[in-house]
Amino acid sequence: MSFLRLDKEKISTAIDITINTITEAVALDNKVEIRGFGTFSKKYIRPRKFVNPKTKAVSYIGETATLHFKPSKSLIQD
Repeated sequence: MSFLRLDKEKISTAIDITINTITEAVALDNKVEIRGFGTFSKKYIRPRKFVNPKTKAVSYIGETATLHFKPSKSLIQD
């Protein structure tokens, strides 16, 4: 069995392009599904308030979004 011989620079470039493409698509509210691996999507976090422990001042954080990953069933093995 032979394996591809790729240098680290080409592998790093391919990974960077893949991650950037997924990030851009999710930022535009699209879901990215990679069959057999999982789905990347945007998850919204509700607005909330918090108290600064030093000053005891109440502050508010508006709604934020984060990247969410849901693994496929074939990736999850018991």
